[in-house]
Amino acid sequence: MRRLPVYLLIDTSGSMRGEAIASVNVGLNALISCLRKDPQATESACISIITFDKEVNNVVPLTEIADIQLPEITTPESGPTHLGKALQLFCQKIDEEVVLSTKERKGDWMPILFIMTDGKPSDILLYREMIVEVKKRKLAAIIGCAAGLDAKPEYLKELTDNVISLDTTDSATFSQYFKWVSDVVGIGGRSMGATDTLTLPPPPSELHSII
Repeated sequence: MRRLPVYLLIDTSGSMRGEAIASVNVGLNALISCLRKDPQATESACISIITFDKEVNNVVPLTEIADIQLPEITTPESGPTHLGKALQLFCQKIDEEVVLSTKERKGDWMPILFIMTDGKPSDILLYREMIVEVKKRKLAAIIGCAAGLDAKPEYLKELTDNVISLDTTDSATFSQYFKWVSDVVGIGGRSMGATDTLTLPPPPSELHSII
């Protein structure tokens, strides 16, 4: 069975402390639970979670849905938002983990990348260097999420045209976001056999597309 690699990059900088990061943990558990109810997603989707603040960590390596054990994601007291370093690790992981197709074999489906941040990159020079590197990789979709009123979606727009915003970072809004993520992954699992491009479902009313 060909895999559908899905990478989640999640901002865990100090401003995400409290209710926001608690809501993210609840949302991630709901996401995995929802995907486990989708037979196609369970068979094909694999999830990787990379967190970024002053440190960058691959807290969940690329793992099949049925085998994922989610850790509790925490935030530091304060510190920078190293999104550039997170993209650097993403490029490293995708090169190591994703099986490319050759004349002799069919590899994995093209990966989906989700990036959620509530601010802007602190390492902006590296971030812009890594935009070039990310775009060298063949991805089915790159989806940015600007979470909260302090988020700067214009930086995500440098990487992808698919950017949505969350006006609030409460549990209800994050729940809707992760439900939408599960819809995207589910569609990816069902459609990638016919096409390598991914048509995103419309986001719910709590999420707003950034034009």
